[in-house]
Amino acid sequence: MRLLPSMLGITASLLLAACSNQGASDAGEKTSQLAGRVDAGEIEYAIETVAEGLDHPWSLAFLPDGDMLVTERTGKLLLVGADGAKRLVRDFNDNGDFPDVHYGDGLQAGLFDVVLHPEFAENSLFYVSFAGKAGEGENTLFLMRFRYSDGELTDGEQLFAASPARIQGNHYGARFVFLPDGTLLMPVGDAFHFREEAQELDNHFGKIVRLNDDGSVPADNPFVDQDGALPEIWSYGHRNPQGIILTEDGRVLENEHGPAGGDEINHITRGANYGWPTVTYALDYSGGRVSPFEALEGTEQSLVHFTPSIAPSGFAQYAGEAFPDWQGDLFLSALALRHVRHVDMNADGSLGEQRELFGELDVRFRDVRTGPDGYLYLLTEEPDLTSRILRVVPMGGAAEQPQPE
Repeated sequence: MRLLPSMLGITASLLLAACSNQGASDAGEKTSQLAGRVDAGEIEYAIETVAEGLDHPWSLAFLPDGDMLVTERTGKLLLVGADGAKRLVRDFNDNGDFPDVHYGDGLQAGLFDVVLHPEFAENSLFYVSFAGKAGEGENTLFLMRFRYSDGELTDGEQLFAASPARIQGNHYGARFVFLPDGTLLMPVGDAFHFREEAQELDNHFGKIVRLNDDGSVPADNPFVDQDGALPEIWSYGHRNPQGIILTEDGRVLENEHGPAGGDEINHITRGANYGWPTVTYALDYSGGRVSPFEALEGTEQSLVHFTPSIAPSGFAQYAGEAFPDWQGDLFLSALALRHVRHVDMNADGSLGEQRELFGELDVRFRDVRTGPDGYLYLLTEEPDLTSRILRVVPMGGAAEQPQPE
């Protein structure tokens, strides 16, 4: 009868030892709020199709003239007009002097995020992330920068390649966001098979990296002077981050996938450890717990964790005038549960009630954005070249359509 407690003690000791080099202990306060399925929100909106016939769209960026740069995970960067017309800008399957995109059936790899430089109007620079071929059957996450003008790209530069490369095609992270100081944060996933590496600082698996806009390392990164640590690392202990935003109150929030449960919204801070896989609320695909530890000193608690998994993808804070009741609230596009999760942002910055939106469409949602026109934009992920860009407008308030010249 004494064997079981002894074995549990040994298991706990081993798990603690795995993260002891980062200062964790057997203490910690559980503060993360649990969210599962929630009620559908009232349908007080209309949904318009902006463009259709897309092939696994992943991200979009609005240009100053209202057109959009849209990535397709299969490797193509498109220019999509306000009238829905599509034009190929670049095919990353034939990437010239740079690595070609890594994509294939059954993989999560491909062309990912597209983000304009904060001073795009002056410098015409924009950035893309993608899973690229790295030789000898390996691949990794790359970040590139280009100059854009009238649908043409010039001055391509590779700014970052995650290390080490891998043969697996899962868990890349890859969304990124610029900070007010001009640096950018980009999550890198744990590659699925290397989750323990998320607790080690000598690799990029399960990390968020911070870079200057030219790809160099900021001198004030937290691990710049730590032996054995990669200087790009900003935070660690992540699984597969899929969305990252800068909120209007200056916080960086991130969402990431758990396995069958334990998706998270995190407040990202300098040098912090977010626990994966040692400290987590996650349920594995078998239904069992990934770890017995939900809180340890030296690790951060998520703001919210989701079980069952909603599989969050895109992430946005609404900042338009079309829906006054949504002002400042969070929106997470969801793949597995086929809706967009609306999370109230309370006046004190805490997260409030949640609702499921757009579930009546019964599609996977890959991205969600506030448009410059104040409407909400959605990217769907549907089969057989039927994916769409959708615009959400108030009920009875159809968006103004462009007039032919």
